[in-house]
Amino acid sequence: MTDVILPCLDEAGALPWVLERIPPGWRAIVVDNGSTDGSAAIARGLGATVVHEPRRGFGSACAAGLAAATADIVCFCDCDATLDPGLLTRLTEPVRAGRRDLVLGRRRPQTRGAWPLHARAGNAALSRMVRRRTGVTLRDLGPMRAARREPLLALGIADRRSGFPLEMVVKAADAGWRIVEMDVPYLPRTGRSKVTGTWRGTWHAVRDMRAVLAAPPASPAVVAR
Repeated sequence: MTDVILPCLDEAGALPWVLERIPPGWRAIVVDNGSTDGSAAIARGLGATVVHEPRRGFGSACAAGLAAATADIVCFCDCDATLDPGLLTRLTEPVRAGRRDLVLGRRRPQTRGAWPLHARAGNAALSRMVRRRTGVTLRDLGPMRAARREPLLALGIADRRSGFPLEMVVKAADAGWRIVEMDVPYLPRTGRSKVTGTWRGTWHAVRDMRAVLAAPPASPAVVAR
């Protein structure tokens, strides 16, 4: 079994589409981060395991999902219908085979406007900064990813806001993990983004990620093989 961690904040409109695309036999862990639109009840009714994390923040939701996971391999995916969880079977293959330690989905917009220009520009700049900081060449720091659970926990990811995905990549690179990207289609989201859809959300994300990049390299963690 593979666990799929789905951070969720008011995604009632997207949940049915997302959950019906979870690969057969895999477990969907929906981490409700304080939704007021009935997301938790919808997810539970559709067969997902629901974890409640009252502390707001994308990283808080991701960390709670990781703590609740029990499978050897875990995946992360946004819960807004921009990414098809069915594609995770392809992302997990290099991890399962022992060829890679962390696989990221490189977002490839399918329609104009699916990924706002300012968000794409910011992501490109961030990818360059990660390359300078770690030596790992990435073109996207997308939210769809796969890795083994115990090595992920051993990384000790501390950020509980928008910097969680970036800190995962930086700490994995510092630990010598074999990281690779795979192209995945990126679709228009259902509902409004909590990050790139608002200036406040964008500012918080930039602040969190700068703090991650400014932190000194940590001691290497155990590399998954």
